Amino acid sequence: MEWQTQALAAVDGANAVLEGDDGTTTARTVTVRESNTLQISDKISYVSGTQQAVVSAGRSDELSYQVGLDKLALKRDIETILLRNQQEATGDSTTARTLGALPSWLTSNVSRGTGGSNGSRGNTTATDGTARALTETMFKTVERSIWDNGGKPDLIMLGSFNKGVFSAFGGNATRMKSAEDKTLVATIDMWDGDFAKAKVIPNRFQRSRELWLLEQRMLAVGFLRGRNMLTQDLSKTGDSDRRQSLSEYTLIVRNQQALGVVADLTVS
Repeated sequence: MEWQTQALAAVDGANAVLEGDDGTTTARTVTVRESNTLQISDKISYVSGTQQAVVSAGRSDELSYQVGLDKLALKRDIETILLRNQQEATGDSTTARTLGALPSWLTSNVSRGTGGSNGSRGNTTATDGTARALTETMFKTVERSIWDNGGKPDLIMLGSFNKGVFSAFGGNATRMKSAEDKTLVATIDMWDGDFAKAKVIPNRFQRSRELWLLEQRMLAVGFLRGRNMLTQDLSKTGDSDRRQSLSEYTLIVRNQQALGVVADLTVS
């Protein structure tokens, strides 16, 4: 799958022209063509003829019930794949195609441990470095870098352990307490910093060693037409029924400069 990215012309602080001037045509910035391989993921639902014939407690169609479960599981697989450290591969007759996942795209706004290195526009994976504890300074350095590069992060994602570390940042030094309902608020669910106002959520499907700062409009999941959670019957080969749930998809990164990662974090 291919898409185009466009950068604005550089800021011109000396932009002043004569009254009545004919004007000089503004130089155009060339668009950049990006691409990522489409990956196919599926789940196969299966029930025996007996299971399909009997009436199960609470449901009338066992196969449809299993398909519903498998579609939920497939969505979890896709989210995990999009966030794992995986590079693009075109595949062949014996090797499945794989997309370049998010960790392999970032090069501009990154903080890595010793020995860590960036990937390259989905073509190579990032190299993990030595794990270190998450600090507010690390986070704010990446946050500022994104802003300097024109980004406006609106989502922060991180693992469960580091969500607790994040909630202990200095900005949350004053805890809010309601005596009426005996509630103590001891978490940060919204970060309103110098350069970002972002929702903070723990994500169980990403790598726990990474904290992501994302401008959501700069990311998308692209599906091949007609292949988004497609469900189709498979040929009957015995006393059973099988149904395939399938998606053919890829990650679209519209501008990696609007995204950031604090990588190589301790997770316990």
